[in-house]
Amino acid sequence: MDIAIIGAGKVGTALAQGWARAGHRIRLGVRDPAAHAALAAETGGLALSPAEAAAGAPVVVLALPWAALEPALGEIGGLAGKIVIDCTNPLAMIGGRLALDRGHTTSGGETVGALLPGAHVVKTLNQVGAEILADNAGMASRPAMFMAGDDASAKAIVGDLLRDLGFDAMDAGPLVQARLLEPLALVWINQALVRGKGRAWALAALPNP
Repeated sequence: MDIAIIGAGKVGTALAQGWARAGHRIRLGVRDPAAHAALAAETGGLALSPAEAAAGAPVVVLALPWAALEPALGEIGGLAGKIVIDCTNPLAMIGGRLALDRGHTTSGGETVGALLPGAHVVKTLNQVGAEILADNAGMASRPAMFMAGDDASAKAIVGDLLRDLGFDAMDAGPLVQARLLEPLALVWINQALVRGKGRAWALAALPNP
């Protein structure tokens, strides 16, 4: 499958590498394609402008800092009919600590949906750090990855893409449930960066035999 990844920071790079290993065709959407030629070569993909990358793929992944998201979408234009995977978290410094700049009555995922009418937005891949996205094959159990979206067909495709990255894909329901998944990301961030657990861990759904 052709996948356009908008952004080539740590998250975008990890996703490009992981999906390339699984046999998908990667289109990197970046401001300076020449600067990302090495990653494009490594993944057997293309480095293009964000608009060019998105135009040629049925799945578009938003792997950007929250502050860069709306300007990038303005450059890309409409994505009606495409599956849009929203990996972002609406993070901001509030009262001297890292927090969400919205939540409980709305979410970043719903904001993305409102900015992209006609697109099938699925919130996921926001709940762990780039290290787990890049390689989780050595973990004791498959890490859980929740997703939320309003289109069942889109979530079925995204679920397969999550499994290609080694995750246990878990359907959290409609896009409004991004209000739960974004605070869940803060739980991971707090444990990883504040409580000293480090970045090499993830949640898992373990059955009781």
